[in-house]
Order: sequence, then structure tokens, then C-alpha cells
Amino acid sequence: MCRKSGAMVKRALPFLVVAGLLSAVLAADCANILTFDYPTPVVADDWSFRLVANGFTRPRGLIFDKDGGLLVVDSGVGLIHLTLKDDGGTCLSVSEKRTLIGNRNLNHGVALSADGSAIYVSTSDQVLSWGYNSTSVQVTGTSRTLVKGMDSSGHTTRTLLVSQKQPGLLLVSRGSDGNVDMGTLEIDSGRSQIRSFNLSLVGQNNDGINYTDGNVVGWGLRNSVGVAEHPSTGGIWSVENSVDQLQRQGEDIHNDNPGEELNYHGTAEKPDGRNYGYPSCFTLWRTDDFPNLGSLKTGNSFAVDDAENGVNDTTCNEDFISPRLALPPHTAPLDIKFTDDGSTAYVSFHGSWNRDEPAGYRVASIAFKDGQPTAANDSQDASVDLLTNADLSKCPGSCFRPVGLAFDSKKRLWLTSDSTGELLVLERSGNSSGNGNSNDTGSGSSDNDSAASRYWSSSAIDGMMAMVFVAIAVMYLS
Repeated sequence: MCRKSGAMVKRALPFLVVAGLLSAVLAADCANILTFDYPTPVVADDWSFRLVANGFTRPRGLIFDKDGGLLVVDSGVGLIHLTLKDDGGTCLSVSEKRTLIGNRNLNHGVALSADGSAIYVSTSDQVLSWGYNSTSVQVTGTSRTLVKGMDSSGHTTRTLLVSQKQPGLLLVSRGSDGNVDMGTLEIDSGRSQIRSFNLSLVGQNNDGINYTDGNVVGWGLRNSVGVAEHPSTGGIWSVENSVDQLQRQGEDIHNDNPGEELNYHGTAEKPDGRNYGYPSCFTLWRTDDFPNLGSLKTGNSFAVDDAENGVNDTTCNEDFISPRLALPPHTAPLDIKFTDDGSTAYVSFHGSWNRDEPAGYRVASIAFKDGQPTAANDSQDASVDLLTNADLSKCPGSCFRPVGLAFDSKKRLWLTSDSTGELLVLERSGNSSGNGNSNDTGSGSSDNDSAASRYWSSSAIDGMMAMVFVAIAVMYLS
């Protein structure tokens, strides 16, 4: 009898293992059941992600306050405060959504003072400030204009960054007035620049100060929407959106050139203040079939015509600052955020229209060491995919387009998608933001009903499936 009972238990054991695994999967499901209206994105191995909220008009910049509230600029609406319900991992949802500042002119930038008691937001022309109480979730006092005189008909976003190394400094990035803005050859134009402002001084002027009165961090920057400070070195880095429809010496090169850029600007306290070449010099990405290539390689600067603006390839590389890294053309990087240890920068590539085949539409990582990228200047694989669209042929009409990035206190990475009005969260296995440099993009599905591809990392799914197969094999071999 005991021998028979033991055999029955032995044969039943695989079924119990399978049932236990399936129960674990079901128990791990989340009450947040939001789904995508387009093919489900693909996540890198060892990462998981979730759609946390939708229904925004055009969400752009975002930042967490010191009480864990998430502030999102919804372009054309204002500044939104989200209270999050956190059930662990990526199982989050919005428990309360409140319009904190109802200003339809707000379109992108948001930052907080070092102590969290003031909010800074931007329109196309101004940087505005309010007092802020993150505990009661209220803005206090009336709005104040800190910086003014930035209006233009071209690029209208104004990225804001408060330095953590120099908390009294506010950096403001301003783009060009159109694709090729020849007026930016003059530094006094104030366009295609990053400038810094002493908050204690600008706060003394109730009417705000002109943008051109700020300290030049860098210029000759067509549209550096993403700006970040390295947490260890204090180095200021930006990601640059380069020109469209470019020709060189009369030949069309726009599909594969110029590259977007990752630029270094010194520190907030001691910025380089140098010129990065726009609108005269651009960054080489693809060398194949490049007109009059000479000795140029990826990452070098080039001129479109030796006679234009009195520059040529030699002066572009000697008289102006070339990027630290070239990035793929027309991918439109819009934000950059570092991990706490500075080992990785994450970049949102919004994607661009100016290419025969879509490019971008992804979030990627760039490895850093000692405050600098580990990749060589001429690398073409420095950025490694983290979250991508399953089918780029459906972009931009039916895919996510990432914009703002932010880390929460648990090192989860959040992002906005302006085209789809969504907010997503990503987490690496082990509850660490890590370096995200796996070349395996996982096994995401294009099936909108695939919960596994949205809520579980591919390695976790593969591991559970392997255990199920082993259990079944044991059952039949017993």
C-alpha cells in the first residue's frame, strides 16, 4: 500500500508542479489591464514593462516630486499631477489625476527646484515658476516669469534642467527657427543654444530676464531637446536633432546623413560655451556612397559645400566641436537620463518623418564609464535597444513615440508617448535600472492580447516554460 501511494505521488508530482506554475502566473497578474491599440512593443531581455495610463492629449516632459507624485506636461492642456497606486514591480495604476496648472501654452519643459518647493515650466517664449507643495499637491502664489524672449516659428520646445551639482543654476535649451536657420551664425540670435541662469538673480526681476542674458553653455546646436547632468562628474550632455533634406555638393544624402548627436558641454559651473557647428557643419553617419568622402569617418563633421559660409570639412573638424557620438539619422532623440551611478544613459528616440524607411521610435541605452561613453567616437552601435516598436512600417501612424523619461525612487524608468497619449513604465529584473545593454531584444509579441509580452520579461517567461516542459517529461518518463 505504501509502495502504491508513493508511486501515485510520484506520478502526480509533475501535475502539481505545472498547476503551481500556472497559479503563480495567474496570481502575478495585475489589476491594471490597459492594453495597446497598436502592436505591442518589444522589450529587451531581463526587462518588463506596462502601460500605466492613457488618454493624455500630448504628454511630453515628466518628473517625480519628493513625495512620489508624477508631474507630466500635457502639451495643449497644462501640467498634470498623477498619484500612483503601486502594487509592486510594474503593477502600477493612476489613482488620481489632477490638472495642477491649467495653461494650454505649456508644451514640454518641466523641472523642480533642488528642495522641491518650486516648479519651473516652459512655453515657447517663457520659463514660468510657481511655488509648490508636493504633500498637499498645490501650487502656491502667482506665476512668475523667470526667462523670456524665446519665441520663434520653428522649434518651440524649451527643455529645462536644474543642476544637481550647482542647484542654483537652471539650464534652458532653445532650438532653431526652421530646418536651416542661418541667423544662428550670430550668437546674439539666442537660437540653437543652451544657456544657464542663476535662479537667485532671475528671481529678483519680476518681469524675467531675456534669454540672451543667460550664460552660454553651448551654441551651434540645431535642436538639443534632451539635456542631462552626469550624476558623478556633473558633466552636461545633450542629444541633438540634426537637419532634414540635406544635400552635399548637390547630391541628396538625406536618408542616411547627417547623424543625430550626443554632445558634451563641460559642467554647469564651468561650461565649454563652444560652437558645435550648426548651421554650417554636420555629423557624418553613413560613409558608403558619401560624396567626396576623403578621410572622413563616422562621427566626423562635414560641410555641405566648401564655398558655403566659408567653411569646409577641415575647418568643420578643427574650428568647431564634433559630437562625442554620432547617433542614427532622423531618429529624433528627445530626452536623456542617467542611472544613479552614471553607468548608463537612456535616450528616447521619437522618430522622424524625413527618411524613406522609418527610424527611431524606441528607447535605447548608452553605456558610460568614468563619465564618458564606453563606445569609440566612430561607433555605430553605441545605442542598444531597450523598448522598440514591433513593426516600424506602421510608424508613425500606429506606434508609440517616446518623449520624456524619468526614474522613480525604485529605479523604474518611466516614459511618455505623445502620439498615443500614453504613460509607460519599465523595470529590469532584480528591481534595478542596471545598464540595459543586452543585445537580445527578447520575445515581445505583436498580439495586443499578449499579457506575457507586456507584463513579464522574456527570460521569466522562457524560464517558466522550460520548467513546465521538464515537469511534463518527468511525468511521461516516470
